[in-house]
Amino acid sequence: MGAGAAKLVVLISGSGTNLDALLNSLPGSGIPAEVVAVGSDKDAAGLSHARRRSIPTFVVSPGEFPSRDAWGDGLAEVVAGFDPDWIILSGFMTLLPPGVIARFGPRILNTHPAYLPEFPGAHGVTDALAAGVHETGASVIVVDDGIDSGPILARKRVPIHPGDTEALLHERIKVVERELLLDVLAQVISNEEGGSAR
Repeated sequence: MGAGAAKLVVLISGSGTNLDALLNSLPGSGIPAEVVAVGSDKDAAGLSHARRRSIPTFVVSPGEFPSRDAWGDGLAEVVAGFDPDWIILSGFMTLLPPGVIARFGPRILNTHPAYLPEFPGAHGVTDALAAGVHETGASVIVVDDGIDSGPILARKRVPIHPGDTEALLHERIKVVERELLLDVLAQVISNEEGGSAR
């Protein structure tokens, strides 16, 4: 690892608000890690957060490949070029093919806007509201071949308020997701260092 910092590649699909928060928080967090690249499965608006900070970006679109597995191979090659220690899925909405997970696992982390194993999948916030429950949550997991089924590293409850819309609830969940991700990064990177001085 260059200069003792763990190298992170972040994958997004949308506006990248959690990515922006990570890029803002990481330098002053005391966590020996840096985002070395940000990628997407499309020309996502959130890539601008990285470009503004002169962090390399890339787009690997599934539509440019003959199959999901071929796309996975293409994505893996680009990601590997940055020699990451950890890959973070932050609002990345395309399921990674098994070949990608086999190549980089268990070093792929995912933030999810629900208290897993409750409400897995792409509509965790909507599903929680539709279920009429009084609380949901946020989780950080290790990605496996399933849908939000990997080992849970951290999770925290978030209350659902009367009159909550999906947007209002999701914003409150994102705040917790950001805190949990920093906590998990601090833990996994500290564990790898084994307490040795940097």
